[in-house]
Amino acid sequence: MSASFIEVTAHDGGRFNAYVARPAQGSGPGLVLLQEIFGINDFMKSMADRFAEEGYVVLVPDLFWRIQPGVVLGYGDADMQTALGYLQRFDIDRAIGDIEATIGALRALPEQAGKVGTIGYCLGGKLAMLSAARTDVDCAVSYYGAGLEAYLDEVPAIRCPMVFHFPEQDAHCPPEVRERISSTLKTRPQIEQYVYVGCDHAFANPSRKSYDKPATMMAYSRTLTLLRKVLGPVYDLNTLWEQHCYYEFATRDVDAVMPTMVEQPYVNHVPTMTGGVGHDNLKRFYTHHFVHSNPEDTKLIPISRTIGADRIVDEFVFSCTHTCEIDWLLPGVAPTGKYFEVPMLAVVCFRGDKLYNEHIYWDQASVLVQVGLIDPAGLPVAGIESARKLLDETLPSNQLMGAKAKA
Repeated sequence: MSASFIEVTAHDGGRFNAYVARPAQGSGPGLVLLQEIFGINDFMKSMADRFAEEGYVVLVPDLFWRIQPGVVLGYGDADMQTALGYLQRFDIDRAIGDIEATIGALRALPEQAGKVGTIGYCLGGKLAMLSAARTDVDCAVSYYGAGLEAYLDEVPAIRCPMVFHFPEQDAHCPPEVRERISSTLKTRPQIEQYVYVGCDHAFANPSRKSYDKPATMMAYSRTLTLLRKVLGPVYDLNTLWEQHCYYEFATRDVDAVMPTMVEQPYVNHVPTMTGGVGHDNLKRFYTHHFVHSNPEDTKLIPISRTIGADRIVDEFVFSCTHTCEIDWLLPGVAPTGKYFEVPMLAVVCFRGDKLYNEHIYWDQASVLVQVGLIDPAGLPVAGIESARKLLDETLPSNQLMGAKAKA
């Protein structure tokens, strides 16, 4: 992935800069990212770099260039006042012309292949809607667009697929205004809209006090689903995941595992909080505590697999005989020689054609029962029965409820 600035020629002959981020694959569909009122700052660059990692050629145009070229602002009070001053002088109609010129410049890049979409935040969220109405973009995404209600008469002109992300507690878009916007958007069947409960304006920006990570992850996944569907590229996540697991459990080759992941991946085994964050930490964990720490008879029995735009949810049964210390699953527990089976769930997120993170879940109480560290008598926990019932639904239900199950 590489990043730099290029010059874009406006329709009236002026020239302005645009930050460009290119995918490691060398080419891909195009994205135009539309700024907040703070210019092409670190947040906008980081999002451009992230979408380049997803396989897109990304341009972030300097939309304040007619007022002050090269605006880069933070989120403190003084910068906020400066940004609001620029906003008062901002010409929406000329900005849409500049976005149209940026789309043309993006399509002219040799790296750009296929369709083009736009994504905007705050001011950019409004511009994304207007670009969908006034230009020939193939899809658009609006994050907490400010002032959309003034342009609802343009919604019928939106013909491309589009997603809107609305924070529930956005003071710039109170509930009655949001409802009016929502009612108008519902008239266009290709438009999706989502409300994020408890979130405020700018919830997707890690540099803002209103940042909400769970909502940000959900919105990002929904955004990427639209992009993959309309623009591509579509990666074979199933094959990528199976290759990763092959190196982990079959060949047990850490040096082959790591290239299947992004530069800075992370893994979290949720019940035991084992894993690693970042390449070096994760490679150390894989080498000393995971890949070579699984018993020889380790077996994964697949149950189901759901494949989305940017993640896989894998349901399986993990089984083995506890003949060695399994650091990641039973840290600090000496081998018991006990055989156990436990249902597991892996939520695996990808960026482009690489694994980004893994969240692995299982019932630790069931493992502890099976290796003899918990006496299940009188406790609402099950041993190997939970895995067996997952494989055979006809086995009895409600056994832990005792007499209550018969009432």
